[in-house]
Amino acid sequence: MFDILVWVGAALSVAGLIGLLWCILHVVKARSRKLDDEALRAVVQSVLPYNLGALFLSVLGLMLVMVGIFLG
Repeated sequence: MFDILVWVGAALSVAGLIGLLWCILHVVKARSRKLDDEALRAVVQSVLPYNLGALFLSVLGLMLVMVGIFLG
């Protein structure tokens, strides 16, 4: 039964990692367009909530993995 927690946690962690990679690629693409400081700051500020959400999802998934391992 606790194997389900491990697999769900692993899936959440992978989803969070994909979200983090999307954030990184979005900012790198904005930097490669040679935007001025204000425009680049606006891009980074628009990506920040997604970055924090992806990080939270990844941490939540890792916590589920640990709980599943400890209880299993």
